[in-house]
Amino acid sequence: MLTQPTFLRSLPLRDLYPYIRCGLCNGFFIDATTITECLHTFCKSCIVKHFFCSNRCPNCSIVVHQTQPLYNIRPDRLLQDIVYKTVPYLEEVERAQIYAFYKERGLPIPKPAAPSMLPIKLLKQKQRDYMPQSVFTIPPELDVSLMLDFVGAEEGIENYKPLERKYIRVSGEATIRHVELFIRRKMELSPNLKVDVVCGEHLLEQCQSLREVQSTVGENALQDGMLVLQFGLVLPTQ
Repeated sequence: MLTQPTFLRSLPLRDLYPYIRCGLCNGFFIDATTITECLHTFCKSCIVKHFFCSNRCPNCSIVVHQTQPLYNIRPDRLLQDIVYKTVPYLEEVERAQIYAFYKERGLPIPKPAAPSMLPIKLLKQKQRDYMPQSVFTIPPELDVSLMLDFVGAEEGIENYKPLERKYIRVSGEATIRHVELFIRRKMELSPNLKVDVVCGEHLLEQCQSLREVQSTVGENALQDGMLVLQFGLVLPTQ
């Protein structure tokens, strides 16, 4: 009996990004670790560093544990296996880097970090060659990396969504007005609320471009190469 042929539809890797990338470092999961309270997943090193400063989930802001949030995280080995099978050469590159780290310091090399047959530079080159360049190339016009830090809302303001995407890359020609519109859309804010955007100690005007803000405030505005903008929600003045 004849059967119909099965056709498999391939997906661009970027379609899987929301499921295989860490919301803290924006890289592919390494040692994928899930918070048991809300089931959000991050790289192990990223979430451990985060919990040194906060006991809340970076995605949904739920309190993970009042005093010991590290008690409520678990390794997600199944997800990590999926990431390694999805992203070519990622596992080999990671193991080679671990091996090089321990070897350079004369430390005992962990068993999972068995030496690769290929040097790290060649593995990374193979990984880049295998990936569609359009997936990983950032357009040159997106020249400013932003971190949007929500500092809170004035008393009486309720019914807004948390800002799940705090790290974005935009053009330096974008203005503070564009940033405000992005925040309003993502947090589903009421039109009558004000959004005050601050960089350092400077309350920013809507007409200022991000490149202007970065050049005016200088190095004090940057954190790990990102322009840090703090914003709060304010009731309109009567």
